[in-house]
Amino acid sequence: MSYVAERREEEKERRRHEIIEAAESLYAQKGWDAVTMDQVARKARLSRALLYVYFKDKEDLLFAITERALGELRRRFESAAAGHELGLDKVTAIGRAYVLFQQETPFQFDACSRYHAHQAHQGMPNEVACNAGGDAVMAVMVEALVRGIADGSIRKDVGDPLRVCVMLWAFSHGLIQIAINKSQEIARHGIEMAGLIEEGRAMLRYMLAAPGTA
Repeated sequence: MSYVAERREEEKERRRHEIIEAAESLYAQKGWDAVTMDQVARKARLSRALLYVYFKDKEDLLFAITERALGELRRRFESAAAGHELGLDKVTAIGRAYVLFQQETPFQFDACSRYHAHQAHQGMPNEVACNAGGDAVMAVMVEALVRGIADGSIRKDVGDPLRVCVMLWAFSHGLIQIAINKSQEIARHGIEMAGLIEEGRAMLRYMLAAPGTA
């Protein structure tokens, strides 16, 4: 690649990065449904026409935001798991990291939730990147489960690690969604959501733990 072509690619990537950051800022402020492409263009200080050169529509831009969110989630999972030796402790730490991810970057959690809920399309580059990012996130949990089975902290009969990973994600994600959307309704029954989430993690740990493991 020539010097001129290389500089052109660098400038293109820089501009794309600025667009995504502008969209993320608006997303965090007002929620994705309230964000328009015109607002993103103004925030990024470029024309609406140029914005569509980089992202063909709002959905395409959301995929780019989600790809970054999944990368952040993977880094958080890896950091949480790295602080423990036993696989069971790694799984527990990853669960806590998922809750913190929603609490500290709620717009990124929302982006991931929208991605998981949407109807897949074939061939969209940003969607393909999201799929790879989601697989990388799951791989961290699967590795922790495999480690736990091998080191004896997780039951040998727990089942296929990938299937267990999906079930753990479904349980944890559902509990967090209830905390977001139904906290007042739950509170009417005298249940405090932070405690309920912690009890949920404790229950999952108990179900995974090998006999004699705390």
